[in-house]
Amino acid sequence: MTPRRTSIVAAVVLAAAAAPLTAAAPAHAGPAAKAATYYVDCAAGDDSAPGTSTGTAWRTVAKASGHAFGPGDRLLLKRGTSCTGVLAPKGAGAAGAPVRIDAYGSKRAGKPHIEGGGARAALHLADTEQWEIRNLDLSNTGPATTTRRRAGLYVQLTDYGTARHFVVDGVDVHDVNGADFKDPDPSGGILFVVQGTAKPTRFDGVRVENSTVRHVDRTGIGVMSTWDGPGRFSTGVRFRHNKAYDVGGDGIVIHETSRARVEHNHVDGFNMRSGGYNAGVWAWESEDALYQYNEVTGGHGTRDSMAYDIDGGNVRNTYRYNYSHDNEGGFLLVCNGEGKVSDGNRIHDNISVNDRNTASPYGVISVVCGAATDTLIYRNTVVTDRPDTALVSNNGPTGVTFRDNVFVGASTGPGSPIKDTVSTYEGNLYWNTAQPRDPKAVNADPRLVSSAPRAPGDVRLKDGSPARGAGTPTADGTTHDYFGNPIPDPPNIGADQSG
Repeated sequence: MTPRRTSIVAAVVLAAAAAPLTAAAPAHAGPAAKAATYYVDCAAGDDSAPGTSTGTAWRTVAKASGHAFGPGDRLLLKRGTSCTGVLAPKGAGAAGAPVRIDAYGSKRAGKPHIEGGGARAALHLADTEQWEIRNLDLSNTGPATTTRRRAGLYVQLTDYGTARHFVVDGVDVHDVNGADFKDPDPSGGILFVVQGTAKPTRFDGVRVENSTVRHVDRTGIGVMSTWDGPGRFSTGVRFRHNKAYDVGGDGIVIHETSRARVEHNHVDGFNMRSGGYNAGVWAWESEDALYQYNEVTGGHGTRDSMAYDIDGGNVRNTYRYNYSHDNEGGFLLVCNGEGKVSDGNRIHDNISVNDRNTASPYGVISVVCGAATDTLIYRNTVVTDRPDTALVSNNGPTGVTFRDNVFVGASTGPGSPIKDTVSTYEGNLYWNTAQPRDPKAVNADPRLVSSAPRAPGDVRLKDGSPARGAGTPTADGTTHDYFGNPIPDPPNIGADQSG
């Protein structure tokens, strides 16, 4: 398992000196210029025109790419038009005055479209900062390839320092057929990538929201880095209200981040065409990440393909209020990388319905790879209708405690087993599954609202459920459950904390 992550990191040569982490010099020196607005109309524009009004718009994205934009400038593309080529504008914004790329024209027309034609990206920003990108439609389809990386939107830093403030809002990326290269510099939909070996480099302030990626290879949305030393963590990363469909590999990924937030996203269909290991939403070497209110489904294949993942070098990451269902690779992977520290992670108040993984040594929840420390999995409800999958599988790693979870196996056949003799089990409820060593076990029908759950509401507890009031209080600051119910004292076992 570990080679899928660690081989990539091991390949990075950390030859950088411990230089101070400073921002690159602004692209626009000298007296401040007045902000201007430029227009592109790929149907009726003219590259010999000044581009400063709708009547004198430029014709091509190549013309716009040759311009150096400054603080407060805007580049507007006409709605209902389609451009071919790469938009790679120069320049940078400033604090409080970012450069903005957006659409103009009738909102009844479609978003302006850019087709990259097989280039590195349809929209490519390099070694810059202070950009906001809204309301674009990007694709990047070229000849079938096993060697060329491609992306829809690609922001690239190389030995830059700290690059601040990027917003991607309402951008749709689709039909990107890049090679199956994984992190730290993959093909994909919306990507923020740090490279270089001479100067510690990171992002500070990356917000991707209300955007969609569809039929892209291989990573849907991600921020990642080759750096593995002091000052490497990107900060201010926020991925919110995005949708990812039919992704070749990983759905949403954060690498080398501190205090990132991944919330209210929907991933449907991942690991669709990749030969590697992939997950729906996960991180690598990130600290204090919070994932909440995400829904992940349609994970394909059994070589990983689980919805969520506590992976190598993750410290104090939290998954809560997430929903996972119908993934062939399961609900959760706990897989610390070789030589990494994975400590203090929490997975609680989540719901898994009809996830499965039938390949050894996996299960709905899989504990594999290297050992973690202080990993607590509690107050989750995990239900599967597959008798051929384990609810939990562990092939040897330690450091995981399961507490106050509802485990419900398939009602047909012998039920769904728990294949774990290593982890600690405390006060869980078991139904249609063999109980592991659990001195406070509740072996009883949890009395769920539905005997055949298909949605989160189906795993609510009926009156008289033995899970009610049978849990153990946990001082984690959590005040409510997945459904918004206040958590009682003592709490219920499982994700439903209704009274």
